[in-house]
Amino acid sequence: MIPSASVKPSSQDGRLAETFGAPVADLYERAAVPGAAALTRALELRGFLAVAEEQVARVRDRVHEAMAPGRDMDELSAGDLRSDAQWLAAALDARDGYLTALGELLRTMPAQSEERSARPVEFAQPQITTTLPPTAAPAPPRAGAPPGPRP
Repeated sequence: MIPSASVKPSSQDGRLAETFGAPVADLYERAAVPGAAALTRALELRGFLAVAEEQVARVRDRVHEAMAPGRDMDELSAGDLRSDAQWLAAALDARDGYLTALGELLRTMPAQSEERSARPVEFAQPQITTTLPPTAAPAPPRAGAPPGPRP
């Protein structure tokens, strides 16, 4: 059975973990929650990238095996090497495309540390309430009123 792309490693797992503040395995759990569109898109691109990187590694390993110093030269096939070169070019193009798309997506997102520091700092300040002491004598009823006619 071929493992899911979610469990295959990719070259960008560390960057995803740094951007979203959790290991990739935890990010897949977070992506199941509604409202995690950017995370879901990033993980989809990560999965495509992981598959493309696995393809690059398979072709590279096949070419290395075919070109191993101890290998019989009669087993070399120019046609096989040409096919491998085409497969490798296609896999590298796909990898480059996924890296670019994922990089653009992550570039538009603030890192967890930046996100935390961008929030305004709130200090818990106790509020002091005081009441003014009552005045010694109440003000006369017409205090502050303009003078009226005198009787």
